[in-house]
Amino acid sequence: MLTGAGVSAESGIPTFRGKEGYWTVGAREYHPQELATHQAFERMPWEVWAWYLYRRGVCRQAEPNAGHRALVRLGEALPERFVLVTQNVDGLHARAGSLDRHVKAIHGDIQQMRCARACVPDRVAIPDAVPALAKGEPVSDEVKALLVCGRCGGMARPHVLWFDESYDEERYHVETVRRLAAEAALVVVAGTSAQTNLPWQVVTLGQRAGATIVDLNLEDNPFGEIAKNSGGVIRGPAAAALTAIVDRLLVG
Repeated sequence: MLTGAGVSAESGIPTFRGKEGYWTVGAREYHPQELATHQAFERMPWEVWAWYLYRRGVCRQAEPNAGHRALVRLGEALPERFVLVTQNVDGLHARAGSLDRHVKAIHGDIQQMRCARACVPDRVAIPDAVPALAKGEPVSDEVKALLVCGRCGGMARPHVLWFDESYDEERYHVETVRRLAAEAALVVVAGTSAQTNLPWQVVTLGQRAGATIVDLNLEDNPFGEIAKNSGGVIRGPAAAALTAIVDRLLVG
């Protein structure tokens, strides 16, 4: 299973690639692809943190939907055969009940942070005392004091994969995901449209291994071109379709 933003959209989480994602710093308005970079964090760390704390608040207000819950059922029924690769950083799969060993969050988790200097690879939950920020609200000195590495005392950073960073195994499971994709019998793509590298590899490695590919998205995309010659294409909202797919798999 490969999930993207379309699965969480039905929980009310915007993709942040549209107008919701823009962020004003001073007199300039930044696009998400400009903010979600290591370069931006080095240049204006607290403005980037403010954007992520706002996004974190949006994610925390959202609730898992029927699609998330359907995948929990599938993992319970196939505990040794089910893997959930997600591009989503919102944590809704885990909150719905999917087990850590089933979920490979290849773009990180917006609820976590790690040392910006990488003095240790460990990631920890952002403290509960860190509030959700309103859009445009700056990070206070009191909050800044909480966003630090527990070992070296330096600044922490959000545990997310930025646009100018690369996948690795330690933080983003890249080798594990590649291996699992090459062994897959079925790959269901839900709510993502081939805009990042590792999801594309998941589908193409599965295809080479002879896996059945199913593309579940609202709109046509490159994954659909692969799926139409393999398993099939479903155009519609993810929650209802995932529930139907899981029901069919568990009955069949």
